[in-house]
Amino acid sequence: MSSLCREVVTLQLGHYSNFVGTHWWNLQDASLSYDPETPPGEIQSDVVFREGQTPGGHVTYTPRLIAMDLKGSLRTLRQEGRLYDAGKDSSALTWEGSFVMHKESPPEKNSFLQDLDKLDKGEILAEADFPSSSQPQCPAGSVTVDTVNSRLAQVQKSYRLEGSIKVWSDFLRIHLHPRTISVIHQYNHDGEAHRLEAFGQGEALLQGSVLENLEDKLHFFVEECDYLQGFQVLCDLADGFAGLGSKVTEMLQDSYGGRGILTWGLAPVSHPNSTPVKDLYRLLNCTLGTVHLASHSSFFCPLTLRGGLGRRPSSPTAFPYLSYDPSLWYHCSSVLALALDALTVPYRLRNNSVPMWQVADTLAVSGRKVVAAYGAVPFPMMHGSSLPDALSAYTDSLPWKPLSACPEPSNGRCYGQWTTLKGFEGQRLISSVAPGTKPPSPLHSLHSGEDVLASYIRSFYPASPLALQLVSAPSKLTPPFPDIFSQSLSDQGFLSNHFAPLGSPAPVVSSVPVMTSLQSGPALGPWLSELHRGASAFDIRRMAPSFLSQGPEVADYEEALEQLRLLARCYRDDSGGVLRSSSEEDDDD
Repeated sequence: MSSLCREVVTLQLGHYSNFVGTHWWNLQDASLSYDPETPPGEIQSDVVFREGQTPGGHVTYTPRLIAMDLKGSLRTLRQEGRLYDAGKDSSALTWEGSFVMHKESPPEKNSFLQDLDKLDKGEILAEADFPSSSQPQCPAGSVTVDTVNSRLAQVQKSYRLEGSIKVWSDFLRIHLHPRTISVIHQYNHDGEAHRLEAFGQGEALLQGSVLENLEDKLHFFVEECDYLQGFQVLCDLADGFAGLGSKVTEMLQDSYGGRGILTWGLAPVSHPNSTPVKDLYRLLNCTLGTVHLASHSSFFCPLTLRGGLGRRPSSPTAFPYLSYDPSLWYHCSSVLALALDALTVPYRLRNNSVPMWQVADTLAVSGRKVVAAYGAVPFPMMHGSSLPDALSAYTDSLPWKPLSACPEPSNGRCYGQWTTLKGFEGQRLISSVAPGTKPPSPLHSLHSGEDVLASYIRSFYPASPLALQLVSAPSKLTPPFPDIFSQSLSDQGFLSNHFAPLGSPAPVVSSVPVMTSLQSGPALGPWLSELHRGASAFDIRRMAPSFLSQGPEVADYEEALEQLRLLARCYRDDSGGVLRSSSEEDDDD
């Protein structure tokens, strides 16, 4: 199939979305190579990156990205970036009278950002960090991405940033285009005053200067695309950005009809300084956001490691080979970014790419535009074994865990599923059983990796439509990705039989295989019904009057709840509603 590049524009709306997005872009950056002698990889980076040029003539490669956040959310990052500093003359002052300059001390940069500054200036980092043979001599200001990647890889162990990460720009390793960042000055990122906490506040934002600024940035990125396939939208679900996102996706739907709009609604496990009122607001934002974002998107997929979107969720999602701190946004956003790296593979491939609209049509059938994600992060594959060996170890249950707070169905029914396995590089996809030897399982007798994976999944979903893709390239981990992996993993992220001697450091994991699944199925019915019941269990006019003070109107809110109830009914099991609970039946009476 043709390797025609179908471009994608990414929008990140909200602080947690920018956390996940920063990790995601760092992962993409780690896989870039500018060496003309290197064969093109399986992932076509030009789908999400754009090539440009600074006024000084330097070629740039930056994300095709619009990132929106609140006042005070950038800290050390300049809104316009640093790529286009050339030519600015700070001495060009025409005022000849006296003046007084007040200069505020900038926030202190962590060790990672300090090293990035040195590399940007063409400085050689401390010799203790790099062997002399790994120090390429290059002119100041001309350090290549390959050089930055290789140097930072040398010092990965020196970065322990858990105590210094306050905002997403604290671990951003790439340059952004000057048109990427939009700061909403009407609301503060920190403090108790002027917070973007309610859905209606976000809805009301998309007008005036905010709308003009967004349209200007969209036109810039869209008009330079040759074959725009659509937009991937990362939107905070638990605060006022859910309202802003609903208006943004509605605008995209109206202005770019026929393009794919794949929306990922993001929610952290925990929020600082939570109160019962704030928790109630978050439930209402998630409820309204789910209804409106699904309505205006090709599909909508919530992504969270919370046990649920209600006010009393169960325990956060646990993965057998990860040791992450759910309370740290820096940690839980990295897990979601790894999953998102695999979930977005289908429309980013160089060959056999599937456009966004086709991915959405496969999953969002008969008005069921909410889908659930699951992931094995990392996929448990023994070093030196085969895919049949790895899958045969999980005959009773699938290896992935919920990424949307939606339990997997137990009855094997699914309206549509898209599964991706990424990162088996160097491992065998089929068994090497000797001729005449009885295979240890039916999977070991198959002759392609696609057949092995399809046969395995169909053993759990025997009659469900299935699309799948296998990509050998892993997700490459470079500084400052957090150290959250089990010591039982090798440096390539595979399970290892060889353990480091007691007292010796564990290997630094530099890449991992990941398996993900996007599903539309009956399990989403109870999930949506639970969201509906949680938001319907109280009188919003009495318990949250301030939520309605800036919209929506009570009638609009009640209409959204009715839309959510009807949406939940779309996911009823076709075999007679065996997944319906008694409370759901009561709702219908």
